[in-house]
Amino acid sequence: MLFRWDWLRPQLTAPIVPTLGPVHPYALTLDIFEDTLRAADTGDFLPYDKDRRWGGQKDEKVLREDVVHQPEHTLIPTLTQRGGGTVKVFAYGLRDSVVEEAAELAAKLAAVHDVASARVVRPLGPETTHPRGTRIQLKDFTNGPCPAPDGPVRPITAWPTAVQNTFAPFAETMAAEGLAFLHTQMQAGRCGPVLATAIEDRIVGAIGPMEVRADAIGRPQLMPQYFAVLPEARGKGLGRILWRAAMHWGQSHGAAYQLLQTEVGGPSDRLCRSEGLASLGFSRMAHV
Repeated sequence: MLFRWDWLRPQLTAPIVPTLGPVHPYALTLDIFEDTLRAADTGDFLPYDKDRRWGGQKDEKVLREDVVHQPEHTLIPTLTQRGGGTVKVFAYGLRDSVVEEAAELAAKLAAVHDVASARVVRPLGPETTHPRGTRIQLKDFTNGPCPAPDGPVRPITAWPTAVQNTFAPFAETMAAEGLAFLHTQMQAGRCGPVLATAIEDRIVGAIGPMEVRADAIGRPQLMPQYFAVLPEARGKGLGRILWRAAMHWGQSHGAAYQLLQTEVGGPSDRLCRSEGLASLGFSRMAHV
């Protein structure tokens, strides 16, 4: 065992775990951090890793020999070889000086592993003023019903074939939001259903895949989705209808909660805030 919980727990201002991302506060335990170290040795996905559903092997791993774990701060570096390679150092600690120390470590390890990018990830608590970066939000399905919305939303396979055929150009247009990747997974039959909305027989928005899986402590979690609406179709409430349809699907299929990451101040962030989701904190990433 590498970590001491009496050191680490006070440093966890937001529930973010290296290589896994946000987790439910109930699942934020010493075991989950230790699990990431074991996964670094094997190269396998953890059973509850959200990326496991895409298949293949886990690309990002903790550099366990370079972890810095002290009473006042903890630095956990990770390495991925994708796209020229990236070292990230997750900086846990209440003092701002932890960022400088993390940046030094990230730069050093990027040189050692000959990768193109070095970054620092700083989790920050929900009380942070003037936040930037990514907000972590919680949708709790046990708080009340999530009724099906009124609107033109249905699984893509339930639309007429002519409408289904418009998904490919829509996905290509929204590739920056991950829809092109999602389309390849759909074609390979490797993901759950995708909900879509259409105007004049053309798909203009989608959210998916819809899947529920157990988290680290066995609670059913609605997995993160890709979510996009064409720019020319925005302002009509379609994003909210899609999101509510996804929440209805999740609750109907037994999910206890969903975690979402939204760019602070962006359209999805404003939508989730207006829908009453709980803010669990923020993640700020900086290039070194």
